[in-house]
Amino acid sequence: MIRLFRAAGTAALSLMLGLPLLPQPLAAAADTASPSATHRTDRTDPKAAARLRLPAPTGPYAVGRSTLPLTDHSRRDPWVPTATSRELMVGLHYPARRGTGTSARYATVEESRYLIKAQGWENAITPEDLSATAVHSRTDARPASGTYPLLIVSPGFSAPGYSLTSLAEDLASRGYVVATVDHAYESTGTAFPGGRVLTCAACEQVYGTEDGFRRAAVNRGQDVSFVLDRLTGHGSAWRYSHLIDEKRIGMAGHSLGGASAVSAMARDSRIRAGVNMDGAFQDPVPAGGLGSRPFLMLGTDNEVHRPGGRDRTWDLAWSRLDGWKRWLTVAGADHFTFSDAPVIADALTPPATNTTAPTASTPPLSGQRSVALTRAYVAAFFDQHLRHLPQRLLQGPTKDNPEVMFHSPAPASPAAG
Repeated sequence: MIRLFRAAGTAALSLMLGLPLLPQPLAAAADTASPSATHRTDRTDPKAAARLRLPAPTGPYAVGRSTLPLTDHSRRDPWVPTATSRELMVGLHYPARRGTGTSARYATVEESRYLIKAQGWENAITPEDLSATAVHSRTDARPASGTYPLLIVSPGFSAPGYSLTSLAEDLASRGYVVATVDHAYESTGTAFPGGRVLTCAACEQVYGTEDGFRRAAVNRGQDVSFVLDRLTGHGSAWRYSHLIDEKRIGMAGHSLGGASAVSAMARDSRIRAGVNMDGAFQDPVPAGGLGSRPFLMLGTDNEVHRPGGRDRTWDLAWSRLDGWKRWLTVAGADHFTFSDAPVIADALTPPATNTTAPTASTPPLSGQRSVALTRAYVAAFFDQHLRHLPQRLLQGPTKDNPEVMFHSPAPASPAAG
């Protein structure tokens, strides 16, 4: 993969698990990359820009999109002392009526410029072309009638919220309101009101520190509670808040965003179910559990996130989760399988240059397959636990998805914590 969200993930995993650091040009995005992740060369396809298109959503609804800036005046920003309030940008995807709204963009040109610079893609794609990646949502489309469960989605550390667009659009098309949260000063670059693009001031305060990621996870949990306050109840900040069924709220995230689902659930009983996609639990599951609420652990099938793997936080989390739970790993996946990264990488790099598999015997997943599996299992989890629709997909291995492994490890010993 063309260094997509790669360098910082390698550094962070090394710090947490005692692995050797690998030299990289930039610390750019994730917090728990797999050391067996797929690598690609920097040779790029000059026609890639014409093929940059996210997979179409699979649900029956059209998808609307709106953007909501929020400011929590009761909290100071944890990373920038001069910022007296905590700012967030919330991207909302929701079930919409077909033929309404205007075509949305993947990201702003300036956001794309910062990501390209961080990843060293200057010779691969222009900011204008990355920004114009074809998506399937429409800005300010008229909402469909009815009420829908609300899902909060949080990206990996220093990854922008738009890195989870494929998942957010699909969930919205299936009948969910999806709020993707950009946490100020925690991404390569996020556009805020006033023409500002806030970059990762938090990075230098997190990498290399003993408790940096735990601090970030706890802060994100507080961010999520504030977002729920502003999206629900009287005086909501979002004009389409009538779509939200306040009794059916879940959270999913990638990497640090997935770990933050536990932080949010531990402090906020409104969140009824959670998903962690390949993130170390830097803020551990409380010893007393999560009040019997369901939780899905979805990760890479390698020496990191199998039971007894190098990320011991997963074994400890499993022993403490006290409700319905599943521990799934995906063969051929790397840390970024659960984001838009594989689709973009496939477009930018000819398939022939993808020569290194995650393991010696398992070929890497394609971008299309990565998205399909992520969408299927995350949607099945929330359909079962927020809509009470039993899902065969969650009962055990299926012939249609041979890559997905189910684990039932024994509880971790006290020493594992």
